[in-house]
Amino acid sequence: MGPWFPLTGSSNLTEAAKRSHILRASTKSSFALLPLFALASGCELLQLPTGDEPAVVEQPAAEAEPVATEPQDNHRFELEYAGQSVVGEPQIVRIEGDNTLSDLARAYGLGYDELVAANPDVDPWLPGEGTPVLLPSQYVLPAVERRGIVLNIASKRLFYFPEVEPGEATVVYTFPIGIGRVGWETPTGTTRVIDKARDPNWYVPLSVRREHAEMGNPLPAVVPPGPDNPLGAYVLKLDMPGYLIHGTNQPYGVGMRVSHGCVRLYPENIEFLYPEIDRGEAVAIVNQPYLLGERNGALYFEAHEPLEDDAIDAGTRFEDAVEAFAEEHRIALPDRAKRHMAAVAERSAGAPVEVYAYDVADYLNRATHVVNVVTADPAAPTLEEVRAMMDEVMADNSVPDDQLEAAPANEAEAP
Repeated sequence: MGPWFPLTGSSNLTEAAKRSHILRASTKSSFALLPLFALASGCELLQLPTGDEPAVVEQPAAEAEPVATEPQDNHRFELEYAGQSVVGEPQIVRIEGDNTLSDLARAYGLGYDELVAANPDVDPWLPGEGTPVLLPSQYVLPAVERRGIVLNIASKRLFYFPEVEPGEATVVYTFPIGIGRVGWETPTGTTRVIDKARDPNWYVPLSVRREHAEMGNPLPAVVPPGPDNPLGAYVLKLDMPGYLIHGTNQPYGVGMRVSHGCVRLYPENIEFLYPEIDRGEAVAIVNQPYLLGERNGALYFEAHEPLEDDAIDAGTRFEDAVEAFAEEHRIALPDRAKRHMAAVAERSAGAPVEVYAYDVADYLNRATHVVNVVTADPAAPTLEEVRAMMDEVMADNSVPDDQLEAAPANEAEAP
């Protein structure tokens, strides 16, 4: 099976994409282009194509030598209208020097897994100078109330909807997260933030101390605040015993299933989020691998690989997502659209595609080429050290709720 987005091997991305036959897994011929549907004036009914013969839409040829621009703000998005449920734009960046996909993930506000999923044929550790990498920096918002913190464990992303004044545009912030690994799943449901702390101590559970001692890496009974503390510098305590949203001293694990159920963010992301969140803030945790959204009359579909220990099978998840969207918007999605989305779901690349104006080059044609903003850090670990960290972050590193000791109240509430 060829790459999902053929970024290498051709300067003409459109022609290269056409040769890949992305949809051959579910149909004998590629889906032809369908016209965009539009929002009817005065209501929010989505108007779908009705004819059997699709309209032919010319796709503009990609530039042979695209000019790289500054990247978008990958964290903050302002919605143009209430019904908008797609934010951001796809981007493409070229590897410089010894960049790894982990380097790009952190520099562009992405998680490791989502970047690998969007670039299945790129070596994450040795991608190679000049290799174009697709940044899946467009997102369909989860189908849930837009209030407070929303965690979608399937996409491994956090969405934060701060309160705004009447008449102001809705704003959403999004960040990649690390979640619980198999056997230590991050639970779904609704909860709230009941406490917050800065610079916590970590009281190491006896089981973890024994394991590290057996590995020849003994840990003290208490890990004070600092670079060796796996909680990082900030924590938000949920009204779910044993579960926290916190930073990390192992940022390369963000965007992966690495914890014992807690939610981890990059240090710079939790540092931003911490002063924004008050005690009592609403938190919704959902598992939505398949997401449908609308922006400016276009229907988008985003698919992630379902969690391997999901109690609900992928087919049911898919049907539920499609039916819920159709019911909400009072539309009937044609079978052709469902087959198209099913083919995209098979790839589970995490990049939203336009359902009714899509050929295999659509996502690439919409992607903006951006400059590489990875900065060299003389203190950064070597490639071998990063690989060792990735192995270690998969090991037992639990932080039970009763092992957390917060900083003094006056310090914990400081920004």
